[in-house]
Amino acid sequence: MKSGEIIYFDGNRGTGFITGNDGNRYVFDVTDLANDQPASKGAKVSFAADGDRARAITPQLAPAAARHAAAAATPWGVADTADGMPPISGAIDPDGPPASPGLIGYFRYCVTRGYVRFSGRARRREYWSFVVVALIGFAVAGGLGYVVGTALGFDEAEEPTISALAISVFWLYLLLPSMAVLFRRLHDIGLSGWFWLLAFVPMFGSLIILVMMLIGSQKHDNKWGPVPTGAHV
Repeated sequence: MKSGEIIYFDGNRGTGFITGNDGNRYVFDVTDLANDQPASKGAKVSFAADGDRARAITPQLAPAAARHAAAAATPWGVADTADGMPPISGAIDPDGPPASPGLIGYFRYCVTRGYVRFSGRARRREYWSFVVVALIGFAVAGGLGYVVGTALGFDEAEEPTISALAISVFWLYLLLPSMAVLFRRLHDIGLSGWFWLLAFVPMFGSLIILVMMLIGSQKHDNKWGPVPTGAHV
């Protein structure tokens, strides 16, 4: 278990941040709260770290007087907005992905709510989660197409037909969300999404885009939105 301090909790959205005594910042939501003990900004808590997420959060025991004072403090579920957001960001993007959704969760967001969302920002983990799962999806689509095509009598080894069709359909399905997450990733480093056109620069264009996708999030809100939740900056 780790110890830390709640630096923000928004009950309306059910998300917040904890600064751990190890110097790292952790995101959490109401499902990570272990009980209904009162909490507010500045509350000392214990929690289990799961990557950049805090789970099983419990308030640390305090002296009796402090506990009595805490009983009247802001409970879980009431937004602590007196001092605004923590230093990492001035707001939470209500249309962004949920806190720490994981590899599949980020991909699911990109192909659902983020399918044609060209506004906002995307942290590196969101972009590369989409890329990794998409590549796996292409391999699966091609493999299934090969099996189905062979069963239907096509010579998929010599002249891919069904497998090529399956890959093409999957590519069309991912075309818009792949552009959208690329735009959001460029926004995250402070650039217009139209910088994707650099990909058409002969020889070096794709390399330039690759390098851009490896750059960390800007450490502050920019004109495309707040720092993505969970971003290490």
